This record gives sequence, structure tokens and C-alpha cells, in this order.
Amino acid sequence: MQQLSSTLRFLLQSVGLGLVVAAIVIIAKPFWAQSESLRQNGNEITSFNQAVRKAAPAVVNIYSMGEIQGSYYQPQSSRVWRLGSGVIMDSQGYILTAHHVVDNVDKIEVALQDGRRYAAQLIGSDRYTDLAVLKIDAENLPVIPVQSTRRVRVGDIVLAIGNPYNIGQTITQGIVSASGGRVGVSNSYSDLIQMDAVINQGASGGALVNTAGELIGINNARYNSAFGDGGEGIYFAVPYENARKVMKTLIQEGKVVRGYIGISVNPNFSEEQSLSGILITGVERNSPAAKAGLQPNDFLVAIGGDPVRSAPEGLDRVAGSEPGTKLEVEFYRNEKRMTTTVTVAELPR
Repeated sequence: MQQLSSTLRFLLQSVGLGLVVAAIVIIAKPFWAQSESLRQNGNEITSFNQAVRKAAPAVVNIYSMGEIQGSYYQPQSSRVWRLGSGVIMDSQGYILTAHHVVDNVDKIEVALQDGRRYAAQLIGSDRYTDLAVLKIDAENLPVIPVQSTRRVRVGDIVLAIGNPYNIGQTITQGIVSASGGRVGVSNSYSDLIQMDAVINQGASGGALVNTAGELIGINNARYNSAFGDGGEGIYFAVPYENARKVMKTLIQEGKVVRGYIGISVNPNFSEEQSLSGILITGVERNSPAAKAGLQPNDFLVAIGGDPVRSAPEGLDRVAGSEPGTKLEVEFYRNEKRMTTTVTVAELPR
């Protein structure tokens, strides 16, 4: 009996040890696989192959055609075509792209990386965030991986995937230099990711992904200064969370309705002066702000009873208000604190 008990104890210990080893192997296997993928011929290399393989099939080429009306010097209208990129967001065939890729066109075609081509329907677009939603009737679509809980941080490595100049899909690598806010883009209605991953003509609307192949933004534009020159290494993308919300609204409503009060602001004033608030630089004639008595150089410190710390926060609060909403606005004018009420209107299209 004692010998049987010892044998049973030995078997249980062996089985337990085997289970522990198996668990360790299962947990560690992905890390081992990654380490092996970074070694070739005994040398360590860095590769984004797995990220690209996950994301690239869901990035499509977009070809759109439209008609430009004639002018005084050339009365006849002419046909033009545009090149862009897009991202397959779900198996139902919804595709996110840039508004300027499909603006004022009457024919849109989508080409997948496996060679399939489809006519696309424009579901809706929003020029203020430079986003548009297309729909294709297709099956077995590759869908872009997403991870909404992972935050984009300054210093993150990113990959921009698109079809520049119609030469075929390309991947450019960059690093995030700013995320959140409007990074100096005055009066924008979309937060932006700023990075140096190159977005050439035709790559707009493509995917910005992290090194895990997860979508973090929709590629947007290159920075152009007030002097008309481009900013070397300064490119933008609309963050995924913002793009997802706009896409959902466009699918449900066909358009995005935003609040508007008619002010221009200095987006960087609060940061430069270490102050919390919004410096008004201009007020549109007959706008809600003008009717409420707001003036250039007024410094807004609260909207709707809540403090505002920056121009992006204040613009977001106004944009998110339903037209007809009355917002109490607190501001300083000549060092005197004042209050007025602004009736929010719909942002003009």
C-alpha cells in the first residue's frame, strides 16, 4: 500500500510538472517566435514584416473621376481623375478614406490588393475632418486590425501604408512627434497625429498603423506653411477613435452636424503663455459670437459653465453642442471678467 501511494504521488508530481512546463511554453512561444523572426544568419535584425502582413491587405487603392466646370478662359468642362487610398473597416464592405480623394466626383472604383475591383458608393463625407465613408458589395474582405485601448504616444514608431503615384502599395516609416490637440492647425475640427512618415500624393486615406499592425489613424495630409511651402517631414493623420466616430455618424446619418459660433482662435496661445483659455483672434460678421458681443482679443476661460484649458478643448465643446443650444461664455476683456450667452448654430457646410 505504501509503495502504491509513493507511485501515485510520483505520477501526480510528474503530471503537475508537465502541465507547468506546457503552460510556460504556451505563454512564451509568441515571444520566442518574435525573437527568432529577428534573427537571420545569426545576426539580429529589426523587421515590421508581421505588422505589414496583418494590415496591408486591408488597405485599398481608390480611383475617382469627376467633372470640373468650365471657366471664363476655358468654357468647356473637363474630366479629371484622382488617386487615393482607403482602409477596409469591417466585413460589410465599409471603407474609410480621405474626403478630398472623393470630393465632387461621380464615379469611384476600389481595387483590393488581391486584384479584385469594385464600384464604390459614397455613404457620406466630412470635409472638416477630411474623412469619407465608402461601401462596396464584396465578400471575404480583409479587415484592418484595431486596438482602441492602445494610446498613441510621442516617440511611437508608425507605418503609413498607401498607393502613392499609383506605383503600387508602399510602406513608409516614421515617428510620432505630437498626438492629440491640433498641433498648430488653426480652427481644425479634428485632432491630429503628427509624424514624419511620408504621405505622398495618392497615399491620402491610407492606414497609419503601429508596429503590431493595428490601425491608429487615417493618413491625411502634408503640412503647408502660410508661405506656400511644404513642411519637410511634417505629415498628419486623423486618430482612429475620431475616425471611427465620424464613420459611425456618416453611416447612420449621412452627414456630421457640428455646433458653430463663428470665432477664429490662436491654437498655441495658451501653451506659449502658460494660461488656460482661448484667445479669440477674429469674429465672423453676423455670427452667434458677434451677436453675443464677443470681440477679437477676448480671452475665453469657460464655456457652458465648465473651464476650458485650450483652444482644442473649447472648439470640441462647441462642435459637440446641438444647434440651438445656449452656452454661457465667460471671458476677460481688458482684465475685466465678463459673461455672455451664445446660441450655437450649425456649422456651415
